[in-house]
Amino acid sequence: MAGSVLQWAWRRAGGRTTLQAAIDFGRNGAPLGRYLGLDSSTQSLSAIVIDSDTGQVVVERTLNFGQRLPSYRCPSGFLPAEDPKVKQSDPLMWVEALELLFGELKSSGLDLSQIRGISGAGQQHGSVYLGRSMVTVGRWAEGASLVDQVRPLLSRAVGPIWMDSSTSQQCAEITSAAGGEQRVVTITGSRAIERFTAAQIRKFAQTEPKAWDATVEVHLVSSFMASMLVATTAGIDLGDGAGMNLLDLAAGDWSPVMVQATAPGLERKLPRTVPSCTAVGPLADYFVSRFGFAPKTPVYAFTGDNPSSLVGMGASRPGSMVISLGTSDTVFAAMSQPRTDPRGYGHVFGNPAGGFMSLICFSNGSLAREEIARRFGLSWDGFASAILEHTRPGNDGNMMLPYFVPEITPRLLHPEPCWFGSRDFTEGRDAARAARAIVEAQALGMRLYSSWIGEKPETVLTTGGASKNRGILRVLADVLGAEIRPLTVANSSALGGALRAAQATEKLPWGDLFDQFAATDPLRRVSPDPSVRGVYEELGAQFERRVEEMVAGR
Repeated sequence: MAGSVLQWAWRRAGGRTTLQAAIDFGRNGAPLGRYLGLDSSTQSLSAIVIDSDTGQVVVERTLNFGQRLPSYRCPSGFLPAEDPKVKQSDPLMWVEALELLFGELKSSGLDLSQIRGISGAGQQHGSVYLGRSMVTVGRWAEGASLVDQVRPLLSRAVGPIWMDSSTSQQCAEITSAAGGEQRVVTITGSRAIERFTAAQIRKFAQTEPKAWDATVEVHLVSSFMASMLVATTAGIDLGDGAGMNLLDLAAGDWSPVMVQATAPGLERKLPRTVPSCTAVGPLADYFVSRFGFAPKTPVYAFTGDNPSSLVGMGASRPGSMVISLGTSDTVFAAMSQPRTDPRGYGHVFGNPAGGFMSLICFSNGSLAREEIARRFGLSWDGFASAILEHTRPGNDGNMMLPYFVPEITPRLLHPEPCWFGSRDFTEGRDAARAARAIVEAQALGMRLYSSWIGEKPETVLTTGGASKNRGILRVLADVLGAEIRPLTVANSSALGGALRAAQATEKLPWGDLFDQFAATDPLRRVSPDPSVRGVYEELGAQFERRVEEMVAGR
């Protein structure tokens, strides 16, 4: 690391050619400061602070909603509901988590006055509804909690999140009103999707028309969290805005066609669209006085968690694929040219570093892996050893269709996991093969449904909690036929926020930032075993056939 810090200082010193000049700059140069990245994900709020002088991650901290804020009744990040398709959360939980996390950062001894810029991300597609525009807030009162001040602003007490699949009717209506599925894909980069914000807005307007009429402003989770920080309306960035089925990708603005097809009066309720590098305001004085941030600390537009991870992984240029192994699994990559998925499952979003990115989302991610671990009483170490030590590639013909909750890719609203193979396996008495089966099926799905991108990467970067599991990494390498490189920092979305704040403030080259902060762990890299390629070609064909049969209802 010492060598890399000297290289960093050399570049920051203006490229002077003597080693002493680099050392002097690193020792005596004016400090440019630290940057805070936040990630408001499904189950937690995370923070990362980086130091642009040393190229170091200063602190990482995560606050789990279910553990730390049980009064909101969201043990997995969403409220229980009679209808399993309905997945909603309480926006006040995110607000309280923000104050708690800042308090923990301060109490840890971190000098928050050194933070020179803030940016972050939110879980994509989720929405928040306000009965009063944030423009009219202007400042938060220092004598009251933030939650108490935000509660009266809400026109809807809950907000649907990305896991909600209850809007099939609204998707069909939007598609028809906009002129058909192909036109929707051409405009927005995706067909009308249940979890996307447009369908959720339309359902709210239809089922609660009075509350919709009282709504003045509609936010994404990302723009809502940014608005909390600046106490005014933060715009919606193009990366996250593309996940709403409302953005015209070519124009970089709201599509009149899609807006009109969604809900009456929507055009007046949407914040403006902004590039990801936009400063949406200075940090509100409330946070300055309470937590010790410097006055007028710039806050830059928040984006979606997946576009932010693209930056945090150092993959904002074409050439590498990224797999995020979280509550959902996502596969994404920067695109050399925009194209759309003929199956209609993949999506095109804005790339926060410029251009476009592809994304495929699988809702049966960690929740499905955790279900298998729970059923068989496997720890995560046991899960890995079951795959690596007690099974072999191809799983001796035992296969699973891993759909425990409504699936996004492929589209399955009434899922049920299916088991194929030996009696012990199909009757749930084979823990080791069950562990391999769930991971092989997920990896085969990633391979199948990402083929439309048209660029087979040689390297796959991984992030998320499950990226620490060596059994999962081995299966991914073999199925995808690519080297797997785990990121050293687990939360790439929060890191992406910190990097975007640093780049926007200092105008540093992306390559320099990636060299310093988006490093992969050489000790955990996994290369594919070429001898099992045929095994997974055969298993992949079987998987595709069985999934198609399930989708067709046979």
